[in-house]
Amino acid sequence: MKNVILLALFSISISAVSQSKYLTKTGQLNFEASIPSFEEVAAKNNAVTAILNTENGEFAALALVKGFRFKNALMEEHFNENYAESDEYPKATFKGKIDGFDFDDLGKKESKASIDGSLTFHGVTKQIEGIPLTLEKEDEKIIISGNFKVLVSDFEIEIPKIVANKLSNEVDINFRFELVKK
Repeated sequence: MKNVILLALFSISISAVSQSKYLTKTGQLNFEASIPSFEEVAAKNNAVTAILNTENGEFAALALVKGFRFKNALMEEHFNENYAESDEYPKATFKGKIDGFDFDDLGKKESKASIDGSLTFHGVTKQIEGIPLTLEKEDEKIIISGNFKVLVSDFEIEIPKIVANKLSNEVDINFRFELVKK
């Protein structure tokens, strides 16, 4: 009898924990570092993994750097070999916490929030605060979207002088994650 009660409690606790996690493996992460009048420097990654803990608002995302796709294959090659050095630094991660997150407040309409966290790219971790977010709950999905800017120089990436006037040091990043209950 004691074993049955323990098994029942264990099952309930596992169920409760699993209900607090929302996950995606098809998150979208885009960036652009273009300078007007020059070729667009932009890439998209549609295979970003992200997880949200709805009990406390903790959020994490992981993108494989080689998953970024450019319009120009040569630009993609240069990005991976010369700038991101994706063989040495294959992953980009973000870990943070949504300020004042309350799962029960998520309704059918979108709400605004912000997140503070740490972004790791090219082997460098940078604290980023106040990233504005839009949160929506649609049926069984939580949709998180937003955008922010970072500086290439903050991640110890050197832009060669020959192309410095064609690449912005400021990178616009936007994201969209459709997370489902795990």
